[in-house]
Amino acid sequence: MLKLRRGTVTATDPLTVRVGGEERRAWADEGMVGEVREGDEVVVNVEAQDLGLGSGGFDVVHVNLTRGLDAPGADGVHVMKLNYTSLQHPVEPVEEGATAAGGEGEGEATRPRIPVLVLFLHGQLAPAAYAACTGAPGLRLGYVQTGGAALPGSLSRDVALLRRKSWLVDHVTAGPAYGGEREAISVVGALDAGARLGWDAAVVGPGPGILGSASTYGHGGISALDAAHAALALDLPTLVAPRFSSGDPRPRHRGLSHHAETVLRMLLAPVRVPVPEVDDAEWPVMDEVDGSTALDRLREACGDRHDVWVREARLDDYREEAARSGLPTTTMGRELAEDRLFFAAALAAGDALGASAEVEGEG
Repeated sequence: MLKLRRGTVTATDPLTVRVGGEERRAWADEGMVGEVREGDEVVVNVEAQDLGLGSGGFDVVHVNLTRGLDAPGADGVHVMKLNYTSLQHPVEPVEEGATAAGGEGEGEATRPRIPVLVLFLHGQLAPAAYAACTGAPGLRLGYVQTGGAALPGSLSRDVALLRRKSWLVDHVTAGPAYGGEREAISVVGALDAGARLGWDAAVVGPGPGILGSASTYGHGGISALDAAHAALALDLPTLVAPRFSSGDPRPRHRGLSHHAETVLRMLLAPVRVPVPEVDDAEWPVMDEVDGSTALDRLREACGDRHDVWVREARLDDYREEAARSGLPTTTMGRELAEDRLFFAAALAAGDALGASAEVEGEG
C-alpha cells in the first residue's frame, strides 16, 4: 500500500510539511496537484524519506486537500499518462502532431537523419548539451526524458537551466515519464517527432536519480538499451555516452560502470561510443592483475562492433561556464575535481553529438 499521511504545509521555499509534529522536506509537482501554499492541508507519500533514499529522499505531495480538488479536467483527449493509476491524466501526444507535420509519409524518406546521443544518467545531460551547443553554435537540440529514474518532467533543475540558456530547444517526456513541454507515448515516437519538428539532434536519457539493485539488469541505466534501439530502428545515427567515473567508491561503477558495459555488450547493432581525450593516468585501473584500465574495458566491451570515437573534453571551459551560469559541477555528491572523468566523458559525448549534427546537416 501507499504510505500516505496527512500534513500541513509550513513553508513553500523550500517546501516543508508538518507530519505528526515533524517538519519534513517535501516536493509537489504543481502541474499535477496544483498550487501549494503555506497552511494548506495535504496528503503526502512519506515512503522514500522514511527509507532514507538518496536523491529521492523527500515526501511527495499526493493531493492538496485545501485547493487541489476542483481541477476542470480536459475534453476531447483520449491518451492517458500514468494510466490505470490514481495519477492518470490526459495528454496530447506529440506523435499526432508530428504525423501531421510529416505529411503522408511516416517513413525514412520524410524523416531527417538527426543524430541521437543516449545517456545513462541525468547528470550527463548538462555537460553533454553544453558541449554540443557551444561546439556547434545554433544547434537545435531536443531532450527526450525516458523512464529509469524520476518520471516528473518538472523535477529537473538542469533542464530548466538548459532551456533558459537555449542549449535545449524542447523537452519531451516519453513512455512513463510525464510533465515535459511535450508528451510522447514512446521513445520511438518522441525521436520521430523531434526529427520532423525541426530538431538538429537529440539527447535521450532518464530524469534525475536512478533506480538500482546492484544487479546486472535490474537498474534504470538499462533504459539506455531501449533508447539506443529506438534510434537505430529509425535509422538515426546513434551515439552512446558511456558512464565513466574516476571517483565513485563502488567497484561496479568505478572506471567503466557496469551499466554501460552491459548495454554495449547487449546492443543488437553498432553505435558510436565517444570517449574523452585525457592523459593515460586519468583512466582508472580496473584489474590490478593485468593492469587493464577503464578505456581497455570499454574497448573490450565494444569489440569490433562499436566505433570508439576519441573527442575533446573542454573541462576548463565547462568549469568557467558553470561559475557564470550555475551549470552543475557535482555528480552523486562528488565535485568535478573529485570525478573529472565523469564530466570529461559527458563533455566528449556532447562534442561528438555536435560534430555528428554538423555532418548530417551538410549531407
